[in-house]
Formats: sequence, C-alpha cells, structure tokens
Amino acid sequence: MPGPPAGYAQGMARDTRISDVMTTDVLTLRPEMPLEDAFGLLAEQGVSGAPVVDTELRLLGLLDDSNLLTSHARLHAPTTIELLGAYIPLPGEVSRYTEELRRVLAQTVGEAMTEDPPSLTPEDTVEDAATMLVRHDLSRVPIVEGETLVGLVSRGDLVIALGRAGEDTAL
Repeated sequence: MPGPPAGYAQGMARDTRISDVMTTDVLTLRPEMPLEDAFGLLAEQGVSGAPVVDTELRLLGLLDDSNLLTSHARLHAPTTIELLGAYIPLPGEVSRYTEELRRVLAQTVGEAMTEDPPSLTPEDTVEDAATMLVRHDLSRVPIVEGETLVGLVSRGDLVIALGRAGEDTAL
C-alpha cells in the first residue's frame, strides 16, 4: 500500500487546522432562490455546489450537483414485494421515494438542498476534513463557528494544500 504523498508528513501534518486551508470567500445561495438561477450562478462561478445560508449567514443546507441532477431526473417508484396479494414497499423505500419526489418537484434552492449537512469548525483538522469528505461521499464541507458559515473546504482545497506542502519540502 503506498504511503502519503511526498512531503506530507513534513509539510502538512494531519493535525493542520482547517482554518489554514479553507476557502473563506465562499459562494453562498439563499433558500428562496429559484433553482434555475442557482444553476446559472454555479455554472458562471465554475463550481458544482454551494452552502445555503440565511441573512445572518447561518448554515441551512448544502446544494450540490447531485441535488441539481436529482431535480431533473426520472422518479423511481419504491421497490415492493408482493405478499398475499398486497404490495409492500421494502423498508426505507417510501422515505427514499418521498425525498426523491420532493427534489424532483423542487422549484427553489431550499426545496432541493440537503438540510443539516455535515460540517466542521476551523479548529478541526485536515484529517477530520478528509475523513468526512470520504465517509459521507462529499465534494465539500462547510466550516462553521456556532451556526455561522465561515468557510468551505473542498476535496480540491485539500489536494492543493497537499501539493503545496510537497513543493515546500522539495525546496
């Protein structure tokens, strides 16, 4: 199994704080924004998602390309089994279908977003961020102090930070 990238241990420790690598100039969306406007804004900015905040910058949710694609995808009926002439949905299928239906019918960012997304604080570590991104199959994770959005860390941010650490130690 290969080890960490060259320079990782010396240039960027796993306990490096998120505040050292997070993006603070974050594109945010409002829950009342029409989905079509969000599509345009994300495309214009060249990003695949953004945190959703209220007027006080409190984190409400996260909208990403999977939410946007779901809103334009075909709806899949719940998987059922037939038992004595009755059709019974498999456990979890009704809630999955209900969530999918909500997103397909969504007209606003608030209706399509993922509510209560996982988040980290500026004091959390690069290792915490990498673990969360992988464990939850996320592209980005909001950074909050209390409930207020203060930054964002994406997979790309971590790759860039690791690359810089490798360059620093190669000198």
